Amino acid sequence: MKKILSLVLLLCSSCIFAESKDSKDSWAYLDNGTVRIGIDRSRGGCIGFFGQSKTQRNLLNHFDEGRFVQQSYYGDKDGSNWNGNPWIYNPVQGGSWDKQPSRMLDFKVNQKDHSLYSKVEPRRWSSAKPCPEAIMEQQIKLKDNIASITFTMNYSGEDHNDERHQEMPAVFVDGALKKFYYSKEGKLVNEAPLILAEGAKAGKKGLGLGKSTSEWVAYVDDNQWGVGIYTPGTTDFTVYKALGDGTTGPDGSACSYVAPLRTFTLKKGLKVEYTVYMTIGSLKQIKSRFEALKAKQSLQEKK
Repeated sequence: MKKILSLVLLLCSSCIFAESKDSKDSWAYLDNGTVRIGIDRSRGGCIGFFGQSKTQRNLLNHFDEGRFVQQSYYGDKDGSNWNGNPWIYNPVQGGSWDKQPSRMLDFKVNQKDHSLYSKVEPRRWSSAKPCPEAIMEQQIKLKDNIASITFTMNYSGEDHNDERHQEMPAVFVDGALKKFYYSKEGKLVNEAPLILAEGAKAGKKGLGLGKSTSEWVAYVDDNQWGVGIYTPGTTDFTVYKALGDGTTGPDGSACSYVAPLRTFTLKKGLKVEYTVYMTIGSLKQIKSRFEALKAKQSLQEKK
């Protein structure tokens, strides 16, 4: 897993200087009275808002095109570079590092059943080349206090050789949520994430790679309240915190990052499809909801 860790550390060490300003008119939201989720249509329909309906405080970070809850895949070296750094084939849902947006192909929202669908042609992160060979879709649904997001990527490009650790998905949280927890054999584990200081290319000591046997992770505040992320069938994860200039909030330079990981190679005809669940609450509530959801899914699979 060291490959993906070195890539995301390099990514963060440079992108913290590339803030984007978005238009409020480009955002679309779903709100079921319990939770609220929002996507930025000008940046690949990426998820950049998640909060409680009553407070409408955004617990995510969308400082630049790379910092969203979104799809991003890694392939072979392609001779590209960005911001002076050698890079690889990397279609990103939100667009390129120099703010070239992905192309929205389809967008539908149904407020009655709290669902939203989008389809985009992504761009390579480094070169901004369009990626018609890696069409990405997402289907968002809200039910009670949980948001379910189904991501799909159909790849029709050339075969790649390198097996990569892939983000399932990339998740960027408000840097104010500093404490990282995961579940191991049903028990809560708290470890300090790897720290990346502004301008640094190497992280300070901390957890950079791990395994959550219960398949969920969370970022919370000092009161153990925050955001939980659950990708069924995905135990490995990579995690770090970027200090930036210290500013927190949705567009702050500081952020808390985590990504569940799966390992595979991009091959022609590959279809990637998975669902991630997100919720907001106390650590105890997050754990209880995801355990209940996992038990329900296990029963359905046995039928």
